[in-house]
Amino acid sequence: MPKSVLPMTDKSPEKSSEKAEKATAKTSEKKTATDQEKVIKQFELQFNINQFFNKSLIYILIGLLFLPFLISVFGGGSKDQISVTQLVKDIREKKVQKMEVAGSELRIEYKDNQGKKIARKEDGQEALTILKAAGIDLAEVDFEVQDVSTGRLIWEVVLNFLPVIAMFGLFFMLFRQARGGQDGILGIGRSKAKIFVKGKQNTKFSDVGGMTESKQELEEIVDFLKNPKKYTKMGARTPKGVLLVGPSGTGKTLLARAVAGEAGVQFLSIAGSEFMEMLVGVGASRARDLFSTAKKLAPAIIFIDEIDAIGRIRGQGSMGGHDEREQTLNQILVEMDGFTQNDNVVVMAATNRGDMLDPALVRPGRFDRRVQVSLPDLDERIHILKIHAKGKPLAESVSWEKLAKRTIGFSGADLENMLNEAAIAVARNNKTEITMHEVEEAATKVKLGPSKKRLKDEYERKMTAYHEVGHGILAHVLPFADGVHRISIISRGQALGYTLTPPENDKLQITKSEMENDIAVMLGGRAAEMMIFKEQTAGASNDIERATRMARAMVTEYGMSDLGPINLTPMYETAYSRAYGEPTKISPELQHKVDVAMQEIIAKGEKQAAEVLKKYKKQLDSISEKLLEVETLDGDEFEAMMGVPKARPKLS
Repeated sequence: MPKSVLPMTDKSPEKSSEKAEKATAKTSEKKTATDQEKVIKQFELQFNINQFFNKSLIYILIGLLFLPFLISVFGGGSKDQISVTQLVKDIREKKVQKMEVAGSELRIEYKDNQGKKIARKEDGQEALTILKAAGIDLAEVDFEVQDVSTGRLIWEVVLNFLPVIAMFGLFFMLFRQARGGQDGILGIGRSKAKIFVKGKQNTKFSDVGGMTESKQELEEIVDFLKNPKKYTKMGARTPKGVLLVGPSGTGKTLLARAVAGEAGVQFLSIAGSEFMEMLVGVGASRARDLFSTAKKLAPAIIFIDEIDAIGRIRGQGSMGGHDEREQTLNQILVEMDGFTQNDNVVVMAATNRGDMLDPALVRPGRFDRRVQVSLPDLDERIHILKIHAKGKPLAESVSWEKLAKRTIGFSGADLENMLNEAAIAVARNNKTEITMHEVEEAATKVKLGPSKKRLKDEYERKMTAYHEVGHGILAHVLPFADGVHRISIISRGQALGYTLTPPENDKLQITKSEMENDIAVMLGGRAAEMMIFKEQTAGASNDIERATRMARAMVTEYGMSDLGPINLTPMYETAYSRAYGEPTKISPELQHKVDVAMQEIIAKGEKQAAEVLKKYKKQLDSISEKLLEVETLDGDEFEAMMGVPKARPKLS
């Protein structure tokens, strides 16, 4: 017989202890998860019972208020009631066997089991007097009188005083609610945070496009929540707060959801405005309830979106330091600073106005980390576009790199909206796939608005065409200006036409030469109008405003003039991140020099624009005629008609 083969086992005590520790750890993890689920179910059950009890009590009190009316309506008549006259007649005919007097009621029992009936007499009138007045012999009927004075008194007290007591009870509950207490009738002091149960968050870091540096900072938070002992052994503590700061649409909320999904912990989400109510004390009560719930569900993440709604600098409210918003902020400060190392709760907050937050809120010990979420760069835009393109039938001609270069300055939300608009346009036109044309049109729509056919007059169309081509020629010829991507005389928003000149690469710095070329490009449209039509229009107002702002910044902020590196803007005294006092003002003589320097910069740009357009007048005419014909020209078509490549700066 073959021998049975047994698996090899290691009987060493070290291995056995390790296995026992692992088994104990798994058992404790399962127990912790079960306890957390019980806590959540307990919160839900308690909330439902309280809500049911409070609503039922209100309905009962309202019913008691209308009790006398209901009794008078539904208890006034009876089918077995007869008149006193009929009673006297029945007694004379010897049909009545027994009669009981109970207050104003006369209860009659008839012979031969004919039933019982009731007659009513006036209050204060005796039944014997009625029978004697009718000439009835009392020996003919069994007569009995019952004492109902006590029961009647109790019933009258109930009918008269119970509605009053119910009314006072209803007012008491309403006043209790108005105090804003945590145990109000509608739970108005309870936190309105949405609790996402552990393991229910499907968002991961892989679903977040780009933001490599931001995700790296947050990955450490995830590791803290997963392996707290790893850091406590080294004497480190869990960061108490992480503040996400960045422009709108850059994915701050998405990052917070990804942290919760990666860490696998409870996630409590609430908006900053949800703390506030018109009742005093509600915000602070909700803050206490929020942090109390999070501690019971630990490890957990509290996410406060748009925290600037309650976290603005104190002392700027309409009622000084005692308004409701500041009391809510004070409570949040206390709760965050009161955490211990074992609480294992992390507070995450998002805002696009980090400069408005109170210094006590953003200091270390409350928000230990400040993660800057910026607009995506070229590679990040490619990643984001690929994520949002899932499920959309894109043509093979769609180039991710070209789209990413086209969408410099777009946020993640802009990119998602762009692809969604392209998909809607394809469905509207009954096409089967999304081409580069639909995506390009959607990108323009996202930034400039939908197209409109507003130019009907040929003279206005021609003037607009020369205006836009004037911008384009300056942008193409000047070496430090960004090249032309698209020129169109199709109206969008408030503009009759537009010239798109996005930068080829993401820029983090700008030079004096680039700003001077940009001013010349802005004034190129006006220079073309004056050269061809010998006329000035109001269509260049936006160009003039932007050129003036840039020239002023060059002189007063950046020191790019003969006045030297001096900041000539109004300056305030600051304390605790707040500006106060009157702004400093420059002297009239220095202000005159600033005005002269600005005029010189604007005049230089205007002169440069006129000279370039005069040199390329032939291209100005030909491209304008073509634009009038097709209404839109892409960058490649424009460069081909120019006959010269885009000018580039010479690097020494």
